[in-house]
Order: sequence, then structure tokens, then C-alpha cells
Amino acid sequence: MKTRASSQLPAVFARPPNPENERLVGLAPVFDAQDRLLVLGSFPGAASLQAAQYYAHPRNAFWPVMAALLGEPDLATRPYAERLQALRRGRVALWDAVAACRREGSLDTAIEAAEPSDLMDLVARLPQLRAIACNGALAHRQTLLALGDVALPVLRLPSTSPAHAGLSLADKIAAWRAGLAPYLVA
Repeated sequence: MKTRASSQLPAVFARPPNPENERLVGLAPVFDAQDRLLVLGSFPGAASLQAAQYYAHPRNAFWPVMAALLGEPDLATRPYAERLQALRRGRVALWDAVAACRREGSLDTAIEAAEPSDLMDLVARLPQLRAIACNGALAHRQTLLALGDVALPVLRLPSTSPAHAGLSLADKIAAWRAGLAPYLVA
């Protein structure tokens, strides 16, 4: 068995083949009626779809960013169920703006035939919702298309994707903190 270079991903995170460019279906929303903040990604990457977990790619900064914002320093290293419980305590809901699409790989730029998530339905089920945070440009664009003139702040935050390497983790945390501070439960 050959060993992988440390810069390569473990086999569990390898890009699943999609030779016929088949339609991919995203993950279910994670929420309850008490949530005050809805974080929307664009569409789960290959690692997340394979693991059936939001932000499963080990280099995605989402969980380290949330760890800093929720004041739970070891959040990114906890089991997935415990990470979701931390979001519950922080009253943070999680979903994606695209429900299904065709895509080879994980890049947002490769998304084709995007089917929007039913954001209107989810927003209606969150009576205490105070803001929507979009993880990157595509999530923001898709959210505005789906919700139109919603009576809530719809914030565009820097993508936590490893493909968005223009900002350091510290810069991403600072930007997310500046945008979300009024909406997070301490």
C-alpha cells in the first residue's frame, strides 16, 4: 500500500467520482424553533456529502470559526454530534442555499443546474430568527434569489472553504465575529 503525501487528503475525503455528472442532493437542515441565526452554505463539498456531515473537509475553517464565535475552543475536534449540540446552545441553524445540483468535485464554480433549498419554509419555521449569515458569495447570491426582500439582515461573510485562501483563519474569524456579534447567544 502506498502512503499519501501529507498534503493529500485521506481516502475518506477523496473526491467521489461523478462520471455521468449525476444529480447530487444536499444535507437536511439542522435547526430548531429557538434558533436566532441561520448560517447558509452554498452546497456541501464532496467530503461533506461522503461523510453526511456539514463542513467535513479537514481544512474547512467553519468549525474553527464557530469554535471562536461560540467560545468553545475545542469545538472543531469534538465528534460531529457534539458540534451540532454546540450550535443548538448558540441558537444557530445550519443549511445550504442549494438543495441539489450537478457538480464534479467540490468547487462552487462547478455547480450546474442548481435547485434552490426551500428557504422560505425554513425561515417561516424559525420565529426567533434575527439574521441569515451566508458562507460565501454563492450562498449569498442564492439566498437573495430565494428570499427576495426578506425582512431580516442577510449577511455575506467570507467563505470558510479551503479554496478561499485569500484570508487567514484569524481574518475569517474577525470578519465573522464583526458580522455576527449582535446575533450570537453568549
